[in-house]
Amino acid sequence: MTTRTIRVTVRGAFTGLTDAQRATLLAEQSDHDFGHTVYTREGFLAYDIAARPFFTFRYAAEVAGEKDIPTAATQAELDTITWLDEHGYGYQDLKVQTVDMSQVPLGARGRRRTS
Repeated sequence: MTTRTIRVTVRGAFTGLTDAQRATLLAEQSDHDFGHTVYTREGFLAYDIAARPFFTFRYAAEVAGEKDIPTAATQAELDTITWLDEHGYGYQDLKVQTVDMSQVPLGARGRRRTS
């Protein structure tokens, strides 16, 4: 059986941050830079709290088939909520997007044959 790699992106906005929470996020900003994001099994958190209150979690998941994609999306959303709740961060407007990497067309570089 083949598996599919799914990228799940969960977006939202921090709400009601205390001064201490904002200071913590700012202190950890370099570990969560939008310019260096990756998709990981555990989820990669990216934000720029100095510019705007939005955040993005990026997850990589393996699924057996298309029917399993909604489950992966739901799990990513639950993992995001769990992390936010455990850290005491308020949030709103969570949106989940999935991309099945087997359906993404290759660009010219990806189609190039190597000898």
